[in-house]
Amino acid sequence: MALPYLLILGIIHFLPAARSLSSDVVYTSEFYSQIPQQLSFYSWYGNARLFQFRVPPDTALLRWLLQASRDKADCGDVEITVHFRHGAPPVINPLGTAFSPATRVPYSFNMPLTFTNSLNNNTFLNITNPEPGDWYIVAHLPKDPEKIQIQGFTSTCKYFFQPDLFILREVGIPILQAGAPMQKTLSPPGSSANFKMFIPEYTQDLRLQLQNCTSDSTPGPCPLLVTVGSVSELPSIQRTVNCSEGPECAIPLRSPPWGKWLNVLVELSQGINASVSFEIVHQISACKPGKVVSRRSVFTLMEQEILKAVKNATDTNETQPLAARSGSCLHKYPLVREDMDVVSVRFQSVKSPYVPVTAEMPSIMLLNLDSEMDSGGMLIVSLQLNKTTMGNSSASVLACLSADSPVLALNTSQNCTTAFSQGYALLMNSSVPNISLNLPYPVTASWYLSMQLLCPLNDSDCQSLSPRVLFGSALSPCEDNCGPNGDCRLFRRNSYLYAACSCKSGWSGWSCTDSSKALSYQQQLAATLLLTLSNFMFVPTIIVAVYKFYFVEAAVYAYNMFFSTFYHACDQPGEAVMCIMDYDTLQYCDFFGSVVSIWVTILCMARLKQHLKYVLFMLGTLLIALSMQLDRRGIWNMLGPCLFALVILVIAWTYRGVRRRHCYPPSWKRWLFYLVPGISLALIALAIYVFAQTNSNYFYTHSLWHIMVAGSVAFLLPPRDRNKKPWNFKQLLGYHCTREERCSKS
Repeated sequence: MALPYLLILGIIHFLPAARSLSSDVVYTSEFYSQIPQQLSFYSWYGNARLFQFRVPPDTALLRWLLQASRDKADCGDVEITVHFRHGAPPVINPLGTAFSPATRVPYSFNMPLTFTNSLNNNTFLNITNPEPGDWYIVAHLPKDPEKIQIQGFTSTCKYFFQPDLFILREVGIPILQAGAPMQKTLSPPGSSANFKMFIPEYTQDLRLQLQNCTSDSTPGPCPLLVTVGSVSELPSIQRTVNCSEGPECAIPLRSPPWGKWLNVLVELSQGINASVSFEIVHQISACKPGKVVSRRSVFTLMEQEILKAVKNATDTNETQPLAARSGSCLHKYPLVREDMDVVSVRFQSVKSPYVPVTAEMPSIMLLNLDSEMDSGGMLIVSLQLNKTTMGNSSASVLACLSADSPVLALNTSQNCTTAFSQGYALLMNSSVPNISLNLPYPVTASWYLSMQLLCPLNDSDCQSLSPRVLFGSALSPCEDNCGPNGDCRLFRRNSYLYAACSCKSGWSGWSCTDSSKALSYQQQLAATLLLTLSNFMFVPTIIVAVYKFYFVEAAVYAYNMFFSTFYHACDQPGEAVMCIMDYDTLQYCDFFGSVVSIWVTILCMARLKQHLKYVLFMLGTLLIALSMQLDRRGIWNMLGPCLFALVILVIAWTYRGVRRRHCYPPSWKRWLFYLVPGISLALIALAIYVFAQTNSNYFYTHSLWHIMVAGSVAFLLPPRDRNKKPWNFKQLLGYHCTREERCSKS
């Protein structure tokens, strides 16, 4: 019943906003929902939960309903952080770790959700005139406390998050044609008008202007506000002008997004109660590379270039641009997109990786990442300036990577800015010839790399230079496959795939390059030796068991010691690792051997009859093997056999005590020097295992667990049966002794 109620509530909240947009426009509403996901404490990107929504075109208003819930009222009031980004998943850094030097972090906005003495938190987020396309939401809990939780033993709180999306679309938005004025009249109160215009490819400049603005009231400045663009982030990057602040109401846009629709919103200023009439018009200036030729000539040219490339694949000459015509403002160099694997693409120039750069106009290359599957990896761009082609000039080569449209006029002061976005600048010269850029989760768009030679003032020789730049670009799931200190993991959310690095050995960061808390090889080796050599504390226990004629128990302890040693040798995250067999097999045998060791020890303490004891040994081992296969990490897989064996132990000891009318075991020395120390060691080991283990101290606490468990078993093993004689090593060696202790070789 909660979802329909919230749906009605969202629509009620929509209605005032819809009426405030415009009273003579038709709106339609849509609703999208996704199933809730359980949240996790954050230690790496794999702990975050990703949601994807697709916003249709002509959306005037969207409202997110962010629903957070918890399963218990007595859970702590933790803060849930929700991140938003358009075009690609948000790149987040809650732990404040360092990125690699070449990595640029794209912007995303977030908001916190908190619980206030309730099980639920419902928060609304409104965005007017949102950018159409894919919107991504990532939610997570605070930093992982690193406490190792024992499944089924410690009480944990579960937190859930579910976003729902309400959309209000405008029907029949007027389309502005370039150079064709459109007349419109706005009437109070709060009237507004939406328009949209298409930006063709190779648009260099766009100028939007309001003219012939007249009002019913007294003459004066034009009381209108004009906003161009859509909201893709908060705060908004839309372009807004107040027509009453100047004699001319115009918005110039340099390098607007190519091949997209731009929204234009015209609204009355606050406090205006008069009708206002105006004309709106926009002009476009373009520069197109290449000369005008027939289609057949284009195909012939392409065929010739491909044959040349195949014939001379090792040619290191520069790539040839499309022939420029007079009035052109760019050189465009075609690239080949080669799809290699999931979230794996390589870009190559048609003929050679060397690209010439001039001071006259920029060299443009298109990196086509227009599929939603391209936004889940890492875009890598590497450039290398050929210093010999620069001569002795002190000029620099500026490269700009931007989405949707290229930067067509490069200079040091422009900082790679287009109409609505901030690009990424790369500067090369003779001192710094090599440079690279890593962009995690690039937005789904057409990316453009612009390069131009920047000459010093009064340097006429520089204008004639044409240096060569070695270009390389690829889209990979992770940077350098997360290096030697991490693993690249691929995730799927419905049909969407994205990758993230899982770091190890204390390394952190987006690409596992932050070594601030990394373990050195010596520390890794020490941790491995602690976890493995601590199992050799079972050697005295095995000797004690053999000495007391408990051969089956000694075999179980030897089995446990062997597999625990090699499991921990294989379980290490760094370089000090040795695996003698499959990791899953070692883990199963270690867990299985640990529980069976506890089982046979407690049954041995019960001092049952031989045939009954071995029947219980075998039956319990088979059941433990089954339970380990079902869930080897469940706490009841260990507690179940322990509790059942303890019940048998209590029954056996109680029966003997009642029959003998004396406390069992009867000897106070047995209690003082064996049972009390053994039970104390077992309880301390259990407390360390359950309450003290964390990810940071695991090497020490778990090694201490090994030592204490092995020591407790050595104390708890009962003495040998009275009818069994002590060891006679001479008989073991094959000697027969008479009563007079005369031994002869048998």
